[in-house]
Amino acid sequence: MKQVKEGKRYAKMFLNIVGFDNAPAAINELNMVSSLMGRSREFRGLLVGPQFKAGERDKVIREVAGKAGLSDNTIKFIKHLSDLRVINALSDIIRMATNLYLEKKRRAKAVVMTSTEITKEYENRLKAALEKVIKKDIDIEVVKDSSLLGGILVKVGSTMYDSSIKGQLRLLKDELIKG
Repeated sequence: MKQVKEGKRYAKMFLNIVGFDNAPAAINELNMVSSLMGRSREFRGLLVGPQFKAGERDKVIREVAGKAGLSDNTIKFIKHLSDLRVINALSDIIRMATNLYLEKKRRAKAVVMTSTEITKEYENRLKAALEKVIKKDIDIEVVKDSSLLGGILVKVGSTMYDSSIKGQLRLLKDELIKG
């Protein structure tokens, strides 16, 4: 529970530093850093490892940030997280910052999982239906999931809407077990 509170605190701090209007671009910059940390063990070790001095870390962060074209505010935030030894929670901080930004904009992100490709028309109808239910503007991300037998599975925040055949079969199985 403490990690969630800390992550949310850092996410709020980040949004205050970069400003609400610059938040989408700044979040993308953080995603680039997080991706680099995932790909490069050396970079991750430098940011996390206690054996490196703050000056060495700052120098490498500035060099990498210059090549990646990161803004000064993002650089300062990465340095701050690295100095406090909480940089490992960067992906959680990014997720929370994104959620806070979308919440403030009265937007939500829906992840739609289907077994087949869906048409733009169907996507637009689904978006309209979700906006009516959730009462927020929706950004839809479509993910093809071959484990689904048919139908769709929609996740908005922590809420799941399951109309997949796999989900219906699971419900039927549960009902049969109950007797």
